[in-house]
Amino acid sequence: MTEGEVRTEEYQVSGEGLVAKVKELVHEGNIRRIIIKNEGGETLIEIPLTLGVVGAVLLPVWAAIGSIAALVANCTIIVEKIEK
Repeated sequence: MTEGEVRTEEYQVSGEGLVAKVKELVHEGNIRRIIIKNEGGETLIEIPLTLGVVGAVLLPVWAAIGSIAALVANCTIIVEKIEK
């Protein structure tokens, strides 16, 4: 399988909107990786996504993201998307 070009997008979100935004991004598809950073630019979690990763497999990830959301006021979501 040939990968296309990888494009990076950044989103600034509040802690309370973090889980909803990540779920929205995952449902869009064609995402290779999601990185969540705090206001200081430190990486809090890096989530590699592969085709077909859905449902129960992501439950521990949602729990981790929920914990991060409770601890940070604002954060940056960096998304690596594959352009075919």
